[in-house]
Parts: sequence; structure tokens; C-alpha cells
Amino acid sequence: MSDDIILARRMRDALPIFIAVACLGLALLIAAMLYLGRDVLVPIALAILLSFVLAPLVRMLQKIHLPRSIAVLSAVLVAAVGLVLLGFVVFGQIAQLASDLPRYQTNMQEKIRSVREVTASSGAFSRAFDMLQNLGEQLQAPTADKAVAPDPGIAPAQPEVLTKPVPVEVRETGSGPLGTLTAVLSPLLHPLASVGLVLIFAIFILIQREDLRNRFIRLAGSEDLQRTTAAIDDAARRLSRLFLTQLGLNAGFGLVIGIGLWIIGVPSPALWGILAGALRFVPYVGAVISAVLPLGLAVAVDPGWSMLFWTAILFVVVEPIVGHAIEPLVYGHSTGLSPIAVIVAATLWTFLWGPIGLVLATPLTVCLVVLGRHVERLKFLDILLGDRPALSPRQIFYQRMLAGDPDEAVQQARDFLRERALATYYDDVALEGLRLAQEDIARGAITTDRLEILKDSIQGLVDDLATIEGPLPTHRGAVGAEAAAAVESIGPDRIAADLVRRREDMHPDWRGRTPILCVAGQGTLDLAVATMLGQLFSKHGLATRVVTPDEIAQDPPPFTEEDGIALVCFSYLDALSTVHIRYAARRLRRSVPGKPKVMVGLWRQRDPSTLETLRRATSAEVLATSLHQALAAAIDLSDKPVRPAQP
Repeated sequence: MSDDIILARRMRDALPIFIAVACLGLALLIAAMLYLGRDVLVPIALAILLSFVLAPLVRMLQKIHLPRSIAVLSAVLVAAVGLVLLGFVVFGQIAQLASDLPRYQTNMQEKIRSVREVTASSGAFSRAFDMLQNLGEQLQAPTADKAVAPDPGIAPAQPEVLTKPVPVEVRETGSGPLGTLTAVLSPLLHPLASVGLVLIFAIFILIQREDLRNRFIRLAGSEDLQRTTAAIDDAARRLSRLFLTQLGLNAGFGLVIGIGLWIIGVPSPALWGILAGALRFVPYVGAVISAVLPLGLAVAVDPGWSMLFWTAILFVVVEPIVGHAIEPLVYGHSTGLSPIAVIVAATLWTFLWGPIGLVLATPLTVCLVVLGRHVERLKFLDILLGDRPALSPRQIFYQRMLAGDPDEAVQQARDFLRERALATYYDDVALEGLRLAQEDIARGAITTDRLEILKDSIQGLVDDLATIEGPLPTHRGAVGAEAAAAVESIGPDRIAADLVRRREDMHPDWRGRTPILCVAGQGTLDLAVATMLGQLFSKHGLATRVVTPDEIAQDPPPFTEEDGIALVCFSYLDALSTVHIRYAARRLRRSVPGKPKVMVGLWRQRDPSTLETLRRATSAEVLATSLHQALAAAIDLSDKPVRPAQP
């Protein structure tokens, strides 16, 4: 073997490592750029989010025939006035609170003393309070006085040793109106400059919206212009609606908190309401953080404990109502982010951009996920950060069965059955998953041990679903993320899934003990599909008996007149030879009393011309390729006699 071939193989083997290192280096480079450029990028990010919020207002103003520039300036002016008024309220409340805080010191000391008396029996609590008290005394002690106080044990030093001339330089202070104005405005210059940058960026983004969209389409891929344009427009509408709705909900949350704190009597209620509305943009912990300061202030203000109690009740009641009742009704179950993605994004953006990054973490990550769902080149963002399952429903089902974890699959199935019928789950989830399994079995990709685990898991799932009340959706309770995604991707139930037959409504030929005989094929998974089909028939009012090829080969056949078999259904996940199917159908027609009709289920065959050829070759009355078709055909046949009346 030549050195060139060996070198080429080594480079090919090392290629994944090089790719991983390159991706890591690119990620670190992007993080460094975000961190170093935060003074510019933070205003741009805020401007983009503000443009999403103001876009509906701009469109509304344009509908009344205002020019684009006037509409944009008017919308931004409204936002600027709102921010200024909000700032005045916040600063006024902070100034009022700062002036009132010394009055609450006595209440705090009394509270600490009372808590200490209650917990005096506990040594740990007592030591903790002593430590806090000593620490407070040390911090409040006049250190300057201690430094100059003479020690009675030491003789006073000589004046010439202690006194040393200190040079004094007299400078003119910047007192006067101009100096006072400079001292007041200096701390405000940076926030005002940031707000100005945000508003300027927002104006240009709104004015140049179409041009920016076209440039992004060119970057995302202009080969399929129609699809990319539709995706970008849809993403922009979704983000605008999401952020506007979230802003409205959080503002409403802050308003309710502010009014509630005002009724309770907590000082500066407007400040805490604004803080609660802003912090609620922080996922999971924002509302909890916003409650800390009002609770501490309630302890300091009220001589008793009632204000603390009612403040805690206010937050405990309002947050679950908004988060778990109103939000799902307004914009769905979630923001579209997985919980782990929310936590990671909050940590990352906080590290890069500080507190403002914590507030922007969820909106920025939502932007990335929406773009990932609509732009093919960015699809990895949706996979990494979105709350949609990374695998399709059939892949999830197959994976659970392979892993020998039917309990998790059963929970997913029960969640699914709250919204869709049993027939839809078996047909569009379970049967599709078994088709994947059959493909792996056909190419020898599954070991014998794994195959046994697969079969046992499927049987456990079917046995558990046999205990459900009926085949129709219950519409009760919350639906998990995986089940919700499966419901969304599969769509509505088909007509047959909603039909349940009653015994008195069927033809007399179908009122036997088991009017349907479901015969499994000889394939590895044929019995599993036959069991699903039999359970489906039974729950729709058509009693079914499931048998294996060995059972029907008995002599004499285990069938009697009392069974009242009207339909024999053969189930094949992987179709065998036509001769075998025709032979099995003829044999059962001869051995089953009453000469029932024959249905053949070929669950992997989809070609129409091949199906018609197979139907004629097998002499079957019905040829089905899905469980829905088989169920609909059986329900339709149950109205008719098994054998037409003789003339």
C-alpha cells in the first residue's frame, strides 16, 4: 500500500475531528465578537425587537395613506414618549422610596428582634442572628474615630513626632449651575445615548424593511425565491405577533401586580409593577425575582406580618394564572423553545451582554428558532433550540420500542389519544414505526436479542392500550410536547375513526360471537399488526379474534358455527408471494363455517396497479393498505349480509 493512500485514509479518518475543531473555533469567534461588540450589538438587538413590536402600528398608519417615513417616525415617537414617561415614573418612585427608607429601620429592627426571640431555642438561628448583628455593628462603627482615639495604656507621643506638615492644594470646585448640571447629567449620558441609538436603528430598520428582507433572502438562498420569501414573511409575522403579545401580557401582569401592591399598601407600587413586567421577560425565574424586593419592603413597612402575607399571595396567584391559563390561550403552549434551550440561552446571553442579555435571551433565541424553522440552511437551530421533537412520531415510536421502553411510548400514546382517535394513532404512528422496523429487519440490521425486545415492547404497548375506555379522543388534560407535535404533523382523524357500531345496528350475519377473524402472516411483526387491527375492530363494536398461522393449520380447524365469522382479515406487514396469500384464503374459506368474506391487509404496499393485480389474484373482496381502510371497509360490510340472498 502506497504512502499516498495511507495518508489519504488518515486524513479521511481525521476529517470529523477537524470539522469539530473548526465548528468550535467558529463558535468561540462568534462569542468573542458578541462580547467585544456588545456596546453596538445590544442597541441593534433592541432595535430589531422594537421594530417587530412597532411593525403592526406602522402598517396600520400606512393603511390610512400616511407615507412610510411619516408612519415610521410617528410609531417611533410614540415608543419614545412611552419610554420617557416610564423613565420618569421609575425615577420618581425610586427617589420617593429612597427618602422613605430611613423610616422603616425601626420596623426592621423590631422584626429581627421578634424573630430572634421566637427562634431563641434554636442554637443555629441564635448564632446566625448574633453574627448578623455583630457584623452590622462593625460596619456601622466610626472607623475614623477609632483611628484617632488615644490608648490609655500608651503614653502620648511627642508633638514633634505626631505632627507633620501636610501640603494643602486649594482648587476651585466646579460649583455653580453648570457644574451642578454636569454632575446630574453625567450618569444619564450613557443610558440616553443607548436609547437614542436604539430609536435611530429602529427607524432605519422599519424604513428599509423590504431592502433588508431581500438581502437576507439572498443570504439564505435565492434558488427557490417563492419559498424563501414566503418563509421570511411568515417568520416576520409570527415574531411580530409573538413579541407584541408577550409585551401586552407582561405589561398586563405588571399592571395587575402594581394595582395589587397599591391596594395592599406596599410603597412605590408603580415601580414594582414596572419591574415585574420587565423581569417577566426572563424565563422561569423572572416573576420570582420581581417578588423579592416587594416582599422585603413589606416586611420593613408593616409592623405586623399581614402585608407580607398578602404580597406573597398576590404573586403566587397572579403568576400561575398568567403563565398557565392566559398564555396558552393567547399564543399556544409555549414560546417554541425547549426548557434546556431557555436556560442555556439565558446563561450565555447574560455572560455576553450582562443583565440586558438576560432580558433579551428569550426573544433573541425565539428569533433564531423561527428562522431555523423557515430557512433550510438554518434548520439546525430549530433542532438544537426548539421545543419540537427532533425525531418524527414514527421514529420516536420505533426508538422507544427498540430501547425496550414501552412505558414512555404508552404515555405518549395516551397523550395523543386525548386529541386523536385510536385508529389514527395505530395507523399514522405505530404502523409507520413498524414499517421502519421491517426495513431494518429486511436488511439484517437488528440482532436477535434486540428483535425480541422489540416484539415484547410492542405487545406491552398494545396490551396497555387495551385498557382505554374507547377508540375516540377524550379531549381531557394537557398534552405533552411530543404528542402535540405528532397531532400537529398528522392532522385530523379520518371518518372511519369516529364510527362505533352497536350490535343491534349490524346485519344479523354480523351478530355472532366473533364476526371477524384476524389472521397474522408469517412475518416477524405480522402478529403485532394483526393484534392492533383486532383491538381496533373490537373497540369499534366489531368483536375480533386474532390467530396465528399455526392455529389455522390445526386439524380440525378451531372454528365453529357459534363464532359467526363473517369476515376473515389477513394481515401482512411485508407482503409474501401472491400464491401463498391465495392459498391461505381458499383454505380458510373452506374450513370456516358460513363462507365468510376475505380482506387482505398489505401494510407496506402502496402502488395502485400492483394492489389491483393482487386483489384479483387473491380473490379478496377487500384489499387494504392502512388500518383506516380496513376499519372503514369492515364497518361498511357490517351492514350487509355475508352471502347475498338467493333469487
